[in-house]
Amino acid sequence: MIGNQSRLRTGQCLAAATAAVLLALAARWAGQGLINVTPDGMEGHMHMQSEDAGSPAAARPKTVVTPVSCEKLPDMPGKSVTTVIVEFPPNAYTARHRHPGSVSAFVLQGTLRSQLEGSPAGTYTKGQAWFEPPGAIHLFAENASTTEPAALLATFIADDDCGALTIPD
Repeated sequence: MIGNQSRLRTGQCLAAATAAVLLALAARWAGQGLINVTPDGMEGHMHMQSEDAGSPAAARPKTVVTPVSCEKLPDMPGKSVTTVIVEFPPNAYTARHRHPGSVSAFVLQGTLRSQLEGSPAGTYTKGQAWFEPPGAIHLFAENASTTEPAALLATFIADDDCGALTIPD
């Protein structure tokens, strides 16, 4: 019983910390235009890969992932929280993939469509969020607009090497 209470408290602290990071970064982004800003010591932009070169999705614009932070979680040895901004140019698309840890996505701008395997596709607008459990197959994410950009703030809880956050599937 005590072990379960301790895990529950740790989970509650992790959820509260993640929510605080999301809200602080969203407020900072909205107020100061965080997109395209890379903090000192973080890698630069990464482009998400699309489908095979011959597929229609390959012709669509790619997303741009900008790391914001990666911090080890002192109360969860071996884990870290990594936060990134994902920009979706008009008509941008990400192909099927998964993540090594838990992911929370918060829409900062525009309208995004996203679908996890076994669930219906969802449409999310500014201020809405979704969660992806570790290893879940993310069938796609796309900008619902062909003329306006979209962006999201993604927070990952994963191994603390701050390594690859997306695994092509």
